[in-house]
Amino acid sequence: MLGKMTNGIRTDGVYAATLDRINRQDGDKAKLGMGVLMWISRSERPLGAEELCHALGIKEDSTELDFENVPTIETLISCCLGLVAVDEGSRVRLIHLTLHEHLGGRPDLFGGAHSKMVEVCLTYLSSRNIRYLPPNFPAPPPQAPLLEYASCYWGAHARRELTEHTKSLALRLLDRYDHHVSAKILQANQRVWQSYEHPGSASGFTGLHAIACFGVTEIARALVTSGGCEVNASDSLGFTPLMWAVGNNHGGVCEVLLKLGGADPNIADSGGETPLFMASANGHEGIVKLLLEHREICPNTSNTCGETSLEAAARNGHEGIVRLLLQCQEVDPDSPTNCGETPLCWAAWNGHKGIVELLLERQEVNADSSDNCGQTPLSKAAHGGHEGIVELLLNRNDVNPDSSDSGGATPLWGAAWCGHEAIVKLLLERKEVNPDSPDKDSQTPLWGAARNGHEGIVKLLLQREEVNPESAIHRHETALWMAAYYGHESTVKLLLEHKGVNPNSSDDYDRTPLWWAAFSGHEGVVKLLLGRERVNPDSFDKGGQTPLAVAARSGHEGIVKLLLQREDVNPNSSNHSGETPLWWAVRNGHEGIIKLLFDCEEVDPDSAGNDGQTPPLCAARVGSQAVVVLLPERPGTCPDAPVASDEGSHPPAASSPGGTPAPSHIPSGNSVDPLNISTQKDLHISTNTTGCNCNHHRLAFIYLLLSLCPIPPFALYCLLILVFFAFLRGFL
Repeated sequence: MLGKMTNGIRTDGVYAATLDRINRQDGDKAKLGMGVLMWISRSERPLGAEELCHALGIKEDSTELDFENVPTIETLISCCLGLVAVDEGSRVRLIHLTLHEHLGGRPDLFGGAHSKMVEVCLTYLSSRNIRYLPPNFPAPPPQAPLLEYASCYWGAHARRELTEHTKSLALRLLDRYDHHVSAKILQANQRVWQSYEHPGSASGFTGLHAIACFGVTEIARALVTSGGCEVNASDSLGFTPLMWAVGNNHGGVCEVLLKLGGADPNIADSGGETPLFMASANGHEGIVKLLLEHREICPNTSNTCGETSLEAAARNGHEGIVRLLLQCQEVDPDSPTNCGETPLCWAAWNGHKGIVELLLERQEVNADSSDNCGQTPLSKAAHGGHEGIVELLLNRNDVNPDSSDSGGATPLWGAAWCGHEAIVKLLLERKEVNPDSPDKDSQTPLWGAARNGHEGIVKLLLQREEVNPESAIHRHETALWMAAYYGHESTVKLLLEHKGVNPNSSDDYDRTPLWWAAFSGHEGVVKLLLGRERVNPDSFDKGGQTPLAVAARSGHEGIVKLLLQREDVNPNSSNHSGETPLWWAVRNGHEGIIKLLFDCEEVDPDSAGNDGQTPPLCAARVGSQAVVVLLPERPGTCPDAPVASDEGSHPPAASSPGGTPAPSHIPSGNSVDPLNISTQKDLHISTNTTGCNCNHHRLAFIYLLLSLCPIPPFALYCLLILVFFAFLRGFL
């Protein structure tokens, strides 16, 4: 659309021509069109269609809202001759950013736009329709769409442009302001109190509180000199006007309140935070300077957490404010919070090097102080990755480079865990640092680096003779174990190349690095481990599950393929519940893995678990028609071959590839008759264990078909019993 309007001419010329056409419209169209453009281009936030309509329907100096004077949005759009549109969210906008730039570049286009907007807002708020609303009204009513904008932004426009007329309107509104509905709306929309729970009432939020929020110095001066305001009064949040001015960084109003109104700078809110604390925490350096010049200021007071203004400034990196506070004799540069954290601790933790240097210049500052958790500035800087600060602290004689916190973690441990390689190098250069010190959970720096895949740090630590690469936590999980579990391939490779690493180590559940890599689907790690002679690719965990079984269960087809290429892997091994890799692949519907296992002659497709479920029955129960169809298609399987069964007899236990007998309670794949479904609780069927190999496939098909039909469960069970007894009598 904009391209059609411009037709090769510069947009400024097109916009100027269109504005001229708007001004030459008949009647009220010119006024409405320019009014729309003024509100959209000069408003503090995007306006909704209803807000804009009501703003342009306000009559000058009216005491009541005339809803019949409110234009429709269609009328307003037509008056703007294509320069304005309404988006899907009913927000009114200019058609292009270049139009916004054009209007912004012409400050005199609307002739005192902000004073006009202040007048509209104040007239709206002072009307009887709004003034008579209850002060604790839960939300702006729908018949007053402009209420929220007028309440929250009239002061922003007044701060830009204020006339004597709008000043008198403002003073009239601010009289008994805590009884006006806009007081609650304004207070609730202030970002300063976001960490506080709003009480639901604007009690005590006076006109002086409001003007301190807005920062209109001229009106603040008028209120203070009138003598009708209590300068130190607290509102329902416990905030004084000075606090609101400080929180919003309105230095001019702060000066009026302190010098003209005699405001007390040491009053604290419910959290113990004074105006100086707020200014220091938020980085309002000019206000901090103003407050420190006050003769009654107490610069070393702390909040309920024991945090001082210096600590707040150091924590947030406000170096100029830290410098100002350190010049005050009353300020303690090493005061701890209730948690034992000093200003130096906070600065080191957050990486504020300039502030660390300022604090270390003071003799009163303990460079190696620890908080209640035993963490020193060095450990915090190392953990946070602040290399420059670590170097500063290591150059001091009064800093212990190997101190441990209450959890046993040293600075090296923290740097290794978080992957800060340069800091690890710095710490390893110090003779006092133990490169293999564990924390209270037996986690060493190497263990933490391997767990998180920090290859460079693992390499550095493995070069140290003192480091035990086989150190493990309480469940015997080694560095290699963790790297394999999380799939850090390059870290696994580094560890496998170290002569002190056992590639076949197992945890308390007999699960090896290969087992966990197969379970987690890390194919690259599995390849690396299978390339090591000492790795047993078919080891059982305490539940009887092999790497192949867990890979088949989890659907990791590439890993299954890798394992099946090994002659020392038994593809038909079963766990303590009699479930084979094929059973799990069928149970979870991994068709690709089923095909891979079917290609192995050793795999018995009719093997059943201890509960009597064969793969076909399992597939039918989970509703996998494709798998049910796939299972009988195995080449070389005779569907009518008889299966001998002798109740009470058991086959010999299967052997693992390494020659170690498998646990006696792990049956071989052919030990369970496919028709023995007595343990299928949901079928409620008990039968003999004699039949043919094809019958369980037929039963699976019947079960699947019935499960797909909309038959009530009881009827389904009855029908299935009838079919089954018919099957026993030879009808099928």
